[in-house]
Amino acid sequence: MTYKKSIKIILGLVIFFTLPSLLFFGFVYFKYNEDIPSGIQGDQADDLAYKMLDALNYEAYQNTNYIEFTFKKRHHFKWEKNKNTCLVYWKDYKVNLDLNDITQSKAYVHNFKVEGDKAKILIDEATTYFKNDSFWLIAPYKVFDEGIERRLVTLKNGNQGLLVNYATKDSSPEDSYLWILDSTGKPIKFKMWASTLPIDGLEASWDDWTITESGANLPTFHSILVLGLDMGMVKGTN
Repeated sequence: MTYKKSIKIILGLVIFFTLPSLLFFGFVYFKYNEDIPSGIQGDQADDLAYKMLDALNYEAYQNTNYIEFTFKKRHHFKWEKNKNTCLVYWKDYKVNLDLNDITQSKAYVHNFKVEGDKAKILIDEATTYFKNDSFWLIAPYKVFDEGIERRLVTLKNGNQGLLVNYATKDSSPEDSYLWILDSTGKPIKFKMWASTLPIDGLEASWDDWTITESGANLPTFHSILVLGLDMGMVKGTN
């Protein structure tokens, strides 16, 4: 096989595998990409946020002491919410996170405790997993957290949506989510403007809810285009 023919085959394979992906990305970008909407801050936005919390039984969530879930069948969490600790395990690793003081967290490989740089790497990884993955479980309950801005948005169909901005340390918006609610105030989906996403305004479903033993409403699955985020067997107890 000549060098020139080899190059043609390699280029052909690259085009074969990348062109469909590029076409799909282009289709999704032009279909879904949109600017973040404007909205109005104030009592009306807060009232809609309270309505959402009421629909989700926020009091039951507050009284839930233990939550267990698995993110995409990869990362497993046993979260003692009342103690602010979480056991995170994946592959051969396990980290007992102390969310009050990360430096007090402990890391294990094959159930053997590790120290030093290896422990720090695993603790940092587990912390990242917890922050990202738990967001997909409890995001609606965080609308009144410190540093969060709420705005009332009028949707194209005339209904009202709740735009939630997560500000950075310099108070500029970093990530924003537009909650779409049903008539009771319960979330059915949100649109995302996130620094980690290449497309603005992508939708994710929030309609596969379960009522835990503690009475809290927590999601079990999210759909994003043709992708799915499985939350596993979600448990919540007092």
